[in-house]
Amino acid sequence: MAVKLTFLGTGTSQGVPMIGCECEVCRSCDSKDKRLRASVLVEVNGVKIVVDAGPDFRQQMLRERIASVDAILLTHNHKDHTGGLDDIRAFNYLEKRATQIYCEKYVEDSLRQEYSYAFAEIKYPGAPEWNVHIIDEQPFEVPSKDGSEAIKVTPIRGRHFKLPVLGYRFGNIAYCTDMNHIADEEFEKLQGLEHFIINCVRRGRHISHYSLEQAIAVAEKVGAKHTWLTHLSHQLPCYEELSAELPPHIRPAYDGLTIEA
Repeated sequence: MAVKLTFLGTGTSQGVPMIGCECEVCRSCDSKDKRLRASVLVEVNGVKIVVDAGPDFRQQMLRERIASVDAILLTHNHKDHTGGLDDIRAFNYLEKRATQIYCEKYVEDSLRQEYSYAFAEIKYPGAPEWNVHIIDEQPFEVPSKDGSEAIKVTPIRGRHFKLPVLGYRFGNIAYCTDMNHIADEEFEKLQGLEHFIINCVRRGRHISHYSLEQAIAVAEKVGAKHTWLTHLSHQLPCYEELSAELPPHIRPAYDGLTIEA
């Protein structure tokens, strides 16, 4: 299947520029150094899937002129990946239907606490409407709204410090953010990729994310034709400088970048 992926956001939990920071990266005039919170749009045969809906979700949907999605997949429960879910109300209103959300059980439990009004037995008028589908490491399909098409999704199990998280493979593109460990057996799911996307927060070891050095090592182990770094912080160099020091097949992603496979 032909897959198109658009980077909606490529920044860390605080985004770039970071509030109050006057470093070179945060003051950069290069649009590729302006990074919203990490998220991607995946399109296959007209089916649209968004992976993660952080605090910048509304801005990302408006920027890319996205008027409809078939589903939202969540990697984990941290606020920079779930903080924009209230804004699906616009889709609910336009489409007169609930939005399909795919996540692990612990993520749903977290959503029930943070968005209790969305799960209330008697809902406040206008509250977001969600249908939550519980997933794990097993492959699953996401159907289009009319049921005419479906996208096969293969979850990739990773660890974000001690928190279990999921990456996702769509055809020959795999997206793995907010990880600092992937078990050896999971690498079998990452064979034969055209594009591999991996998080990289800074140089030097980090408690819950891959460092630049670690991300490069993981990329070499996966062996994809192209690797893209995401979830980048202002502790890494500006886009042009970082690009210049990386191997030709590894590049920093940037907001609005589109890849296909």
